[in-house]
Amino acid sequence: MVAYVFSFIDRQILSLLIGPIKADLHLSDTQFGLLQGLAFSLFYATMGIPIASLADRFPRSLIIVAGVAFWSMATMACGLAGSFAALFIARLGVGAGEAALSPATYSLISDLFPREKLGRALGIYSMGSFLGSGIAFLVGGSVIGLVSSWSGITFEGTVIKSWHLVFLIVGVPGILLAGIIALLVHEPRRDGVPPRGHNVPSTWAVFRFLIERRAIFLPHIFGFSLMAISLYVILGWAPAYLMRSFGMTPAECGLRLGAAALTTGVAGVFASGWFMDRLAMAGRHAAPFITGIVGCLGTLVCVVGLPFTHSANFATVLVALTLFFASTAMAPSTAVMQIVPPPAMRSRVSSIFLFFNSFIGLTLGSALVGMLNDHVFAAIGSSIGLIVVVASVLGVLVLARGRAPYAAFITR
Repeated sequence: MVAYVFSFIDRQILSLLIGPIKADLHLSDTQFGLLQGLAFSLFYATMGIPIASLADRFPRSLIIVAGVAFWSMATMACGLAGSFAALFIARLGVGAGEAALSPATYSLISDLFPREKLGRALGIYSMGSFLGSGIAFLVGGSVIGLVSSWSGITFEGTVIKSWHLVFLIVGVPGILLAGIIALLVHEPRRDGVPPRGHNVPSTWAVFRFLIERRAIFLPHIFGFSLMAISLYVILGWAPAYLMRSFGMTPAECGLRLGAAALTTGVAGVFASGWFMDRLAMAGRHAAPFITGIVGCLGTLVCVVGLPFTHSANFATVLVALTLFFASTAMAPSTAVMQIVPPPAMRSRVSSIFLFFNSFIGLTLGSALVGMLNDHVFAAIGSSIGLIVVVASVLGVLVLARGRAPYAAFITR
């Protein structure tokens, strides 16, 4: 969970720096949307499958350590970027490193907890995303305020400005964390269970399994990826919404969004795991899909008022409530990937899900908001509201298709 916290700090800090980065690198909202979405998700998605293949064969702790160290160094490389292209390439590295974490961790957790506790265990791990986002907003806003008077220095022909310094500062702790994980996290030992890497199916066999179970996995992958659009749009564009619509400083915006992420975001993740476990114990066999549908409906209700409010406080409340419901995708989407596939496929099934989740949720959502800002709406709240409403409605329709097939699998 601590590693997940650090991963979200390193990916999320960019959204608070939208003002100085756009000004220094002369970027449009569309380009900034590509930095938030495509630059991160391109390698995060494509590297996930080969890395997950390693995680199904070799010690998962080593995969996690290598990923943490790599994305931390890539975050520091963002602090040396002097152009859109250089920052884009550094963000590719952040995504490539972070691709190692979740598939290996999901598989590790599923070996440590029984099915009736899996929702809560995954919920606790997934809380790291909002703890990380909250810390990024809170600490990032404060750090930006502290270094805002930094006049800059020249290093290897690149002028290091205050926003560069922020990336350098937040990247350093991850290097230390990688060493701590190497010392403390080890593979679980179970008597009578074959060692990892024994009789591991091929990646093509994993794809055949997904095709055979497509009645479950098509609604699962696309339904929860639509939910991810809402989550990533709020996390990525809420800072710009509050700063542009209400004239907030990065520090004030970070305080509000950090508090929201640390309270309603964390609560939403844990509540979804608890709710899913309770539904399952009550005999509702499609519990993960029902949880996702409830999350979509709640997100829809909360976000519709965002374009119309003229109160900074009410807007903050709406963003916080939207975060609560949008975050409910994490535990149930992960539970399906750990319950349906056999153990030797879980890391790769997770990476395939994250491939689509990244490209649909992160890349598409961020880019669409940026393009609507540049070409359609004068108010950023309208862009956010439209994308999240459409994604939530489609999410309900798609997730509903997975309820019966998943329930049939559980009761077979």
